[in-house]
Amino acid sequence: MPQGPGITQGTLLGGRVPYAQPRDGYRTGIEPVLLAASIPAEPGDRVLEAGCGAAAALLCLLWRIPGLHATGVELDPETAALARHNLTANSRAATIMTADVTRHPTPPFYDHILANPPWHDPASTAPALPRRALATHGAVLRHWIAALVPAVAPAGTLTLILPDAQTSLATALLATDLPHISILPLAPKPGRPPTLALIQARHGPPTQTRHPPLTLHTSEGPYTPALQAILREGAPLPIR
Repeated sequence: MPQGPGITQGTLLGGRVPYAQPRDGYRTGIEPVLLAASIPAEPGDRVLEAGCGAAAALLCLLWRIPGLHATGVELDPETAALARHNLTANSRAATIMTADVTRHPTPPFYDHILANPPWHDPASTAPALPRRALATHGAVLRHWIAALVPAVAPAGTLTLILPDAQTSLATALLATDLPHISILPLAPKPGRPPTLALIQARHGPPTQTRHPPLTLHTSEGPYTPALQAILREGAPLPIR
């Protein structure tokens, strides 16, 4: 694993997955773990993560489902190198490409594509740290969706995790080409409005299903038992 003052060492999935990430810039939260848990992949499937960062989601997905043919695309060269280190440290195989998701030609087709895309308007004020700015202001959501939709296999899925306030825009952008859409809102505590949402789109009849929110924390503060199973034990999170 890489060492140095700019790198922190940690783990994912309750210590099952060693994970190094930059000390500054974008820090991994629960989003990539939830995103990985929601992918309905099977061994042998081709999977692409757009904007893979240091490979947190890919690592969690490969831990849960061995035998995937996985690819990650990451814009920042140093972060892409860290992703390769993390995969090697976990004895997992994936191809990490250093490229701009919105400009790199994505060869069709992938059985499953996942992303925690930048969703801020690039005209808004960007964070001071360059890596965090890349993660949150790198491109508008519509450019990512336009780049990824053509690479989804006929029976495949495109899954995004976004602020819940962005679900209307995302579903509008997805509806023409991947009109069979399921939305799982994520609420921080009981009685609180959702702050995040998982959106899974596929080819099929035009439908939009918004499921009841999944609550992340109990009223007292700890993660709910369902969230603990996902975050610490790698349990799946079906959306359909």
